[in-house]
Amino acid sequence: MSVPEWVGDIPTWIGAGGALGAAWFAYQTITSQRQQIGEQQVFIADQTQFMDEQRQNLELEREELRAVAEDRRTAQAKRVKMHSRKAGASTDGQGVATPDDHWVVTVLNESDAPIRQVEVRFGSAYNSAEVYEWNTGWNLAGGPRSSDRLLQLVDFIGPGRAVRFESQRYSSAAVHNNRPVLFFSDENDARWALSARGNLGASRQEPGNPPPAE
Repeated sequence: MSVPEWVGDIPTWIGAGGALGAAWFAYQTITSQRQQIGEQQVFIADQTQFMDEQRQNLELEREELRAVAEDRRTAQAKRVKMHSRKAGASTDGQGVATPDDHWVVTVLNESDAPIRQVEVRFGSAYNSAEVYEWNTGWNLAGGPRSSDRLLQLVDFIGPGRAVRFESQRYSSAAVHNNRPVLFFSDENDARWALSARGNLGASRQEPGNPPPAE
C-alpha cells in the first residue's frame, strides 16, 4: 500500500514536529522568564518601598534624638531669668517729671545648678555700673540693695540666687537704644546670651569682653 501524497514524507513530519516542539519550549521559556522578571520587579518595588519607609523612620528618629539633645543642651539656660526695667523717673523741685535715665536688671537662676561668668551689657559697648546681690524674696521691680557689692563680671550665681545689675545713667534716648543683654555660662561651660525681649541663643562672647562682630 502506498502512502497518500497529502501525508508527505516521514522526515518532513518529524522535522515539523521538532520545530513545533522547539517553538513551544521557547514560548514556555519566554513566558517563564517574563513571569520571573515580573516577580523580580514586584520584589524590587517592595524592597524599595520598604527601604524608603526605613529611611523615613530613621530620619524621624534622628530628628527626635536631635530635639531631645537640644532640649537637654538648653534645659538649664532656659531656667535663667532676666527682669529688666527703666528707672530713674522722678520729679524735680518744681514738680516736673524727669525721664528714666538708666536700666535696672535682676538676674535669677531658677535652675538646679550654678551659672558662671555672668555679666550684663547695655547696648554693644557699656558694662554694668553697679552690681549687687539680690534677695529673691524681694519684688523684682523694687526692694533695697544688699550691702554686698559685686564686680561687673559675677563669677558664680548659685541655684535659686539672684543678682541685680544697674547701668550707668544716660539720656532718655540713650537708655532706649542701649537695652540690656545677659551673658552667662552654664554648668557645661556653654556660653549663652539672653536679650531683654527674652531671646535666648548661643554666644561667642568671651567673659569680660564685648561680643565679636558678626
